[in-house]
Amino acid sequence: MTSSTSPVAVVTGANSGIGRAAALQLAQQGYRVFGTVRSIEKAAKLQARAHDLGVVIELIELDVASDSSVQLGFNDIFRTTDRIDVLVNNAGIGGNGVVEESTPQMFHDAFNVNVVGAVRCLQHVLPKMRAQRSGTIVNITSVVGKLAALAQAPYVASKWAFEGLSEELAQEVAPFGIRVAIIEPGVTKSSIFAKNIDAPNQTGAYDSHYRRMFAFYAAGIVNATPAEEVGALIHHAITTDTPQLRYACSWGGPEIVAGRARLTDSDWVTMAATDDDSEYYAAFKSAYGVDLGKS
Repeated sequence: MTSSTSPVAVVTGANSGIGRAAALQLAQQGYRVFGTVRSIEKAAKLQARAHDLGVVIELIELDVASDSSVQLGFNDIFRTTDRIDVLVNNAGIGGNGVVEESTPQMFHDAFNVNVVGAVRCLQHVLPKMRAQRSGTIVNITSVVGKLAALAQAPYVASKWAFEGLSEELAQEVAPFGIRVAIIEPGVTKSSIFAKNIDAPNQTGAYDSHYRRMFAFYAAGIVNATPAEEVGALIHHAITTDTPQLRYACSWGGPEIVAGRARLTDSDWVTMAATDDDSEYYAAFKSAYGVDLGKS
């Protein structure tokens, strides 16, 4: 149960995966939670799970890709509350393709949701937080925001941009008592994988790149971390007395982030230059401690 003094959280993309887990976790911890979804009619699973847990998620129809939709959605939120304590920027889309074969529109779409979508929401929330001189922004980036994963150029580019924006924001809002936490998941159980199966391969020149990308996700899906674990981490990041800027998590996340930090740029490029998949998989395991099951 929430009360008039309960902290208020907004979670974008709350209908599935990490967003749903975060919304439910925060509601269970006593937060008043507004969960944004593109279609309330399609949020039956979220509502059923909330009912089973005995919590309430207040659904707000909002598409982060649209200025007007975000405006209307936050108008609805501010009709019933004059404060927001937490914003979880989770809504996102994938985007497969090597740079040569990814259309400009693919990059526009990935950036519009994964980066500009977060900015739209931030610009509605930050004035409230500055006035309160408190609040937490949780930005869900990805392990591919730290490692340029093969054949996912639009997704990688947008998540690297979101990492940079988050670092920028953390410095900008610190004087106002506002914290930023960056969550960098590896492979987490989510419906995004069923929607992210494109492999343009228009030229036929990049067979190995797409093959290695799908090998990574095939291994990851088998071992995928439950989204509820990420939801619990988000709550920890919000409430801890010893906050960090970044939290790598889920299958492959901490190992890949640490491995890439150890690897020289020359070694990183050399690893991908081999035509031999077995050699690549072995090098990947050696560098990151992640077994793609192919070596």
